Amino acid sequence: MNIQDLIGITTAQALLLAAMTFGAAYIRGLTGFGMAIILVPLFGLIVKPGEAVVIGILLQVLIGPVGLKVIYADAHRQSALMIAVFAMLATPLGIWLLMHTSPDVARLMIAAIAIGAFVLVLLPQRGGLRPGPKETALTGIASGILTGFAAMPGPPVVPFYLRQPIPPKEARASMMLVFFATAIAGTISAYVLGLANARLLWLSLLLFPSVLLGNWLGAKSFGRVPPTLWRSFVAGVLGLAGLSAVLRLLN
Repeated sequence: MNIQDLIGITTAQALLLAAMTFGAAYIRGLTGFGMAIILVPLFGLIVKPGEAVVIGILLQVLIGPVGLKVIYADAHRQSALMIAVFAMLATPLGIWLLMHTSPDVARLMIAAIAIGAFVLVLLPQRGGLRPGPKETALTGIASGILTGFAAMPGPPVVPFYLRQPIPPKEARASMMLVFFATAIAGTISAYVLGLANARLLWLSLLLFPSVLLGNWLGAKSFGRVPPTLWRSFVAGVLGLAGLSAVLRLLN
């Protein structure tokens, strides 16, 4: 059995996926999020939407342990852990919804999710008070559902942190901590519910070196970008993700 039989796509398609993965991983390393938001719509050009979601989740769980000690130290642990717990509990519901949604409807909903996140980030920052327990819990639930449905835990979490007047280092680390937790829940749920399989695991492992390299380069760039420019870049990433998802619908 050759590698193409294991992963179920051509060599050219695998190279294209690797290039997409590298670019998305660089953005993850720089911003703390964005890998799945970018990859799922783009991967949907080559594989089925459900498979794109599973690959996105698997790649996130593979890269999650990288730099975890520093991420945990820099994060606002109280809110991040609360969001993570509620997100992990809600992730199976998102996967169940994905399994019962047609590919065309799934693509439409994924596009709407990406655009909605972009709009939320553009809203003015809140005051000095942090969100309360209710808003934090609802953010976690929404993040978990979107993890299972679209491998996109970011749309609720990114505005939650970026609309607070906190340093980019804290926002980035908090988001990355949440996303690692949702990736673990998504991986377990995908296998239990039968959405994941050995072929998608092999494909994810094949793409993982691209994730490592892109994430490393992105992390090297973080800290050299002024906070205002960093926030603008984050908003731009969400906007491009929404645009790519809409273009996928029109093709």
